[in-house]
Amino acid sequence: MTSVPTPCPLCQDSGGLLIAQTPSWRVVRVTDTPAFPAFYRLIWNAHVAEFSDLAPAERQDCMETVARIEQLLRQQLRPSKINLASLGNVVPHLHWHVIARFEDDSHFPNPIWGQALREPRVDPALDLDALDRALRAALG
Repeated sequence: MTSVPTPCPLCQDSGGLLIAQTPSWRVVRVTDTPAFPAFYRLIWNAHVAEFSDLAPAERQDCMETVARIEQLLRQQLRPSKINLASLGNVVPHLHWHVIARFEDDSHFPNPIWGQALREPRVDPALDLDALDRALRAALG
């Protein structure tokens, strides 16, 4: 376990639009990246910095949830790729980014934090509310 930095934004705030929550984790849709609307984040509720800080059963629960988010995004959106990332360099609170990527998105094949290669394009037919509901149902 690591000590909680003051202040930890993921301890103080939901980290995005709350989609689902258990006592262990919460899943949010990241709303401050309009070029990447299908960007979800699994946030471990207890403040730990590293995946290895979790007990084996917690690690299994965490990664099974990440996999369920990925599976739903693949089924619903048919993206070119799903990006998974757990960096924590800026916010050292365990969280996983699950991001649907498309060959025509603004950064592809670069990471979303890298250099844009073209203007952002968001599919006007993308129904984020329906996607959120489907994800909520998939996570139980």
